Amino acid sequence: MNIALRQTEDGSQTLYNKTIDECYHSIHGAKNESNHIFIQSAFLQCNKQDISIFEVGFGTGLNALLTLLEAEKTGKKIYYHTVELYPINTEQVKSLNYAEILCPEKKDILLKLHEAKWGENSKICSNFEIVKIQSDFCSLDLKDYKFDVVYYDAFSPEKQPELWSLEIFEKIFSHCNAGAILTTYCAKGYVRRNLQAAGFTVHRLPG
Repeated sequence: MNIALRQTEDGSQTLYNKTIDECYHSIHGAKNESNHIFIQSAFLQCNKQDISIFEVGFGTGLNALLTLLEAEKTGKKIYYHTVELYPINTEQVKSLNYAEILCPEKKDILLKLHEAKWGENSKICSNFEIVKIQSDFCSLDLKDYKFDVVYYDAFSPEKQPELWSLEIFEKIFSHCNAGAILTTYCAKGYVRRNLQAAGFTVHRLPG
């Protein structure tokens, strides 16, 4: 992949994919965006003590890192599944400043998430386990997995239209536990309609 490092307005960094002409996060603030959309709007809204999370688009690992840090604060146990077709490399991971600004006492934790073996369950800390799957989500068999929270963080519909279809959201809905929460940054009308048609109750949140 043709990747470049970009600074965002909140001091955290993101990556820019030159091939598809899109950043992994908002240039207004990678950390703030991920915290608002995925942690505040989904993870912290789940009342369970043991939470099964599915993330579409592992990317830089920022969502997983923020979830791990929040789980340590709350004492919740996390079973984290994520799919990514094009993983970033070690050099690109080390260029990101997330651990430095979020958890300087654990500077190796982001790298540990990225170095977890693909297709295997990896225990990152006492209450956080992760399974990373390198695959095209469209063809991925979710087997008998059931999720409480879904972080939908694919590239935009303009860049990856196949990942925002009714069929994709029906696939996810069929693997959600009762009361599960799906959250995404995209608020386009046809995406909301596809989510509703798949069975989700949709709310557009501020920000």
